[in-house]
Amino acid sequence: MTPDLMEQGARRAEAHRAALAAGSGKTESGGRAAGFSRLLTPGEVDVTHGRILYLEDVSVSFDGFTAINKLSLDIAPGELRCIIGPNGAGKTTMMDIITGKTRPDQGRVFFGSTIDLLRYSEAEIAQLGIGRKFQKPTVFEQLSVIENLELALKTDKTVAASMFFRLDSAQTDRLAEVLHTIHLAGSVSRQAGNLSHGQKQWLEIGMLLMQDPKLLLLDEPVAGMTDEETERTAELFLTLKGRHSLMVVEHDMSFINTISDIVTVLSEGSVLAQGTLAQVQADERVIEVYLGR
Repeated sequence: MTPDLMEQGARRAEAHRAALAAGSGKTESGGRAAGFSRLLTPGEVDVTHGRILYLEDVSVSFDGFTAINKLSLDIAPGELRCIIGPNGAGKTTMMDIITGKTRPDQGRVFFGSTIDLLRYSEAEIAQLGIGRKFQKPTVFEQLSVIENLELALKTDKTVAASMFFRLDSAQTDRLAEVLHTIHLAGSVSRQAGNLSHGQKQWLEIGMLLMQDPKLLLLDEPVAGMTDEETERTAELFLTLKGRHSLMVVEHDMSFINTISDIVTVLSEGSVLAQGTLAQVQADERVIEVYLGR
């Protein structure tokens, strides 16, 4: 990551911490409504007001059980936000809502200031620039690493176009860049099914990166990894931070300590606490419902 991106990310995190300390309960941007009059350029996300994702008073229930309860949350461009909380806190359901898999009963979900995600399908949301990685890696195990990445390229997927497809120089450069980023440059021809669990996770992240997402949602990415793989995944995420916005759901506190600026704690479908990891770990409510004594 370049020094200018690191500096920008640091400034955003510092501004967010200042807003939290002020206790205003408002976003730096003045709220999602502040961007209503702004025209969106096709293919771009309006982050003029300093937020790439807004959730406002979102609720959803399943058979009488309230999974998400008036949840409000926002994330800055280039931010790496960690989400923690006990099982059943609503972490996965929140991601389901953001990606269009689940529709909330009430509330608003915006990508930037102008894109109402509740108006789009799951596939359309992916095309808008939101990528999601589930806990279990899903790669094409019979294909090589490079073939998996090539399939993930943003290209015309019709039969005719696929028959005559050839990589251009920009796509070749992009493949090389992603292979280096995900630590698989030395495994280009290796069959994906022969990779370790951690390497499969990196490959799937690489497949998402080939789509050039603006926001990445990552669900327990280091579960089942070795210590070395976990350490290299932390390096990977810190490299992506600044160039992409990341929301990481994880239970590994050591991993979170390595990568996090801001940590949000969910409980019973809403935000229980938010701040640095040290701040939330010292919060009596978080200790009671999640960390234990």
